[in-house]
Amino acid sequence: MTIKDVAKRAGVGIATVSRALHGSPQVSPETAARVRKVIEELGYRPNTNAQSLASGRSHMLGLVVSDITNPFFPELIKGFEEVALTHGYDVFVASTNYDPARTAHCVQRMIERKIDGVAIMTSEVDPSLPDSFAKRKVPLVFLDVGKVSCGISNVKVDYAHGIRQVVEHLLALGHSRIAFISGPLRLESVRERRDAFLNSLDEPRDGVRFEPVVEEGNHNVDGGFEAMERVLERAPCTTAVIASNDLTAIGALRAIRQRGLRVPEDISVAGFDDIRMAQFTEPPLTTVKLVRTEVARLACEALLHSIKTRGTGVEFRLDTSLVVRASTGRARLDKQPSG
Repeated sequence: MTIKDVAKRAGVGIATVSRALHGSPQVSPETAARVRKVIEELGYRPNTNAQSLASGRSHMLGLVVSDITNPFFPELIKGFEEVALTHGYDVFVASTNYDPARTAHCVQRMIERKIDGVAIMTSEVDPSLPDSFAKRKVPLVFLDVGKVSCGISNVKVDYAHGIRQVVEHLLALGHSRIAFISGPLRLESVRERRDAFLNSLDEPRDGVRFEPVVEEGNHNVDGGFEAMERVLERAPCTTAVIASNDLTAIGALRAIRQRGLRVPEDISVAGFDDIRMAQFTEPPLTTVKLVRTEVARLACEALLHSIKTRGTGVEFRLDTSLVVRASTGRARLDKQPSG
C-alpha cells in the first residue's frame, strides 16, 4: 500500500495527501478528513524516514524537561504533544535531572537526529548553549532563560507576582514570622522566587520589622522535608512557610507533622505550581497556580512560528494566580512579635 493508492482512492493528488498527513493549513478540513478516512480504510502507514529525506525535515519536535518524575512535567509533556500532533509533528522527550551538561547533551542528540525545533523547558541551561545551537539554525524555545533573537524564543513566567500574592495572603492572616524554602539556587527561576520573597518583606509594615528565614531545598519532597527541619531548628517561632514548588511544600508538611505541630493551626504552608496532588494533600495545599498546559501551548506555538518564518523568535509571558486552600490560616498570636 502506497501514498499513490491513498491519493487515488481519495481523489486528490499525492502532495495533498502529504500535506494532510502533516496537518498543513493548505488542506481544507473536509479534504483532510476524507484523506484520513481513506488512510484508515487502507491501513496505510507512511514511511517517515523517506518523507524526512525528501523534505529535509523530520516532522519531529524535541522537548527537554528537568525531571520526568516531577508531577509538574507530565502535564506539560501531554499538553505539548497535543499541540504538536495537531500540527503533524511527533515529539521526542528527554529529561535532564537538573544537570546543565546533560541539557546540552540532550539538545545535541536531538539536533543530530534532524529535529525541526527544540523546547527546553528547564532552567538549568549553560549560558553559552543558546548561541552554540543557534548556529545550527534549529529553532529553540526556552522557559524563562531565553534571550529572543533569530531562532531563539522564550516563555517567561511571572514568578515574582505569584510569590508576592502568597506573601500578601499570609500577611493578611497576621503572619510576620515567615520562612521560604527555595529550590537549587543555581537556577535563575529559583533565585527570582527567593528575591521576590525577600523584597516583599524588605520594608516594615504597621511597625513590624520582618526577619525572613531562607533555606535551600532541591525541588523534591526529601529536600523540602530536610529544609523544613532546618527552619524549625533555626526559627522555632516560624508561623508560615512558602515553598518554591509544591513537592517542597509536601516535604515541609511531613516535617511539621513529625514535630507534633499542626497545619495550619501552628504553621501555615504554601507551595508553587498547583500540581494535581496539591488538592489532595492533608490539608489541601494553598499554592500559586502555573498552568502547565498553557506553558506547553506557548512553547510549541513559538517553535512552530520560528519554523514557519524560518527563524523569527518570539517571547510569550505567562501570569500566575493564587489558589487558597486549607493549609494556610490565621497566625497564632502567641508566636507573633509585639511590634
